[in-house]
This record gives sequence, C-alpha cells and structure tokens, in this order.
Amino acid sequence: MEKDQLNVLIVESDASLGRLWQKHLERQGMRVRLEQDQAGARDALDTQPCDLIILNLLLTRSSAFSVADEAEARHPGIPILFVTNTSFFSDGSVFGLCANARAYVNAATPPEDLTAMVEHYARSG
Repeated sequence: MEKDQLNVLIVESDASLGRLWQKHLERQGMRVRLEQDQAGARDALDTQPCDLIILNLLLTRSSAFSVADEAEARHPGIPILFVTNTSFFSDGSVFGLCANARAYVNAATPPEDLTAMVEHYARSG
C-alpha cells in the first residue's frame, strides 16, 4: 500500500451503483470499502482507516445521518460527500445538519467528477 493512498468508505444501498464508484476509485489507486447499511459502515469505521466517506442520503435500511454521526464520533472531522437521487436537501440544509458534510451531489454524477471531489476533500479535509 502506498503511503499516500486514500482510504474511502462508500455507504450505498444500490449495490450496482456502489460497485461502479468502487471500481472507478480503485482504478485511480484508492483503497475502497463498500457497505450497504449502517451496520456495515460501523464495522468499517471500527476496523479500517478512512479518509473520506461517500454516503447516500437515502439508505434503504438505515439512516444516513446516523452513519454520519457515528463517523464523526469515531473520526472527528472526517469529510463526507453526500449523494442522492432526490432534490430534498438541494437547498443546502444538509450542511447545517452534518458538520462534516463537504458536498452534496446527484447520484448520477459521473464517476470521474466524483473521483475529483474525493481527491480534493480527502486531502484538504
């Protein structure tokens, strides 16, 4: 493992979308763990280093904000990129609800753009 290799946790209920992001980030040299719910995210946060979390706001079996709160408790200041396919938080209110939120993007964002955001926010905090 390279010294500056980024460790990314993806928490996404849609397995095919999560795998798409995972494969793209891994091709860019990142170490990526994909989980589909809060329990998996909790395990990942307890057992592996993490520089950034990609978190779907609309998880099927759990609360994204609970995942974000647990991440902040375990790794204060860890940046979170929220993704979603809804416009519910498009007013920016997600930033007031989650101190470690860095971006709010549509789930259809091209993997290349998501990768650029991951690299930026993981390295700049």
